[in-house]
Amino acid sequence: MHKSLPEFKYMTFDVVGTLIDFEGGLKDCLAGIAAEASVAIDGEEALSLYRAARYSKDADLFPDDLVRVYLEIAPKFGLPTERKYGERLRDSAGNWRAFEDSAEALERLAKNYRLVAMTNARRWAFDFFAKELGDPFYAAFTADDTGTEKPDPAFFQKVFDFVGSEGNSKDDVLHVAQSQYHDIGISRKLGLTNCWIERRHGQKGYGGTIEPAEFTEPDYHFTSMTGLADAVAVARS
Repeated sequence: MHKSLPEFKYMTFDVVGTLIDFEGGLKDCLAGIAAEASVAIDGEEALSLYRAARYSKDADLFPDDLVRVYLEIAPKFGLPTERKYGERLRDSAGNWRAFEDSAEALERLAKNYRLVAMTNARRWAFDFFAKELGDPFYAAFTADDTGTEKPDPAFFQKVFDFVGSEGNSKDDVLHVAQSQYHDIGISRKLGLTNCWIERRHGQKGYGGTIEPAEFTEPDYHFTSMTGLADAVAVARS
């Protein structure tokens, strides 16, 4: 039996895909380039090609890797292949928007929990994301801080060590994320209580996120951040 929502001291969050709409950001940027080139592209197909390109052995840290990814997928759509367009896709991360419910839900949750960001993005990009979200985080761990990316257990261990330094343990943490592959599956294996925010509910497939080898049934499951914040409010009333 997992712990009830009021029992946790921390909520750790995946950022890109859970709080920040990276799929929308990618599609918008690619659509802009396509329009300038008088080319039509399908957004979901673009996400599928992005996913295949992103998770290669040659991948760099995110979102710097978007330069390489763009140059790999551009010919498949008939898009221009100059490096400047890949840099444009990379730099678009600074303008990606939060999901409409993210900032408000985080503000509500911060009243009762220490909110910790856990993102595979580099620090420069996270700084934009945090500002977009209203700077709600008590602490943050990026790929630059950990030297690795989720689902590597070493990323999570950095957070466990931090929580331990404050006299607490992973039992005091609820891990909140949309990615089954990067977060939900590995958090279960590491003994964390988890909460799946199913951002693609009602849509087919995994979009821009790699498909997990197997689906992990989460401890908590909502289709929005508002759903989580509302559930906390009810549980604490």
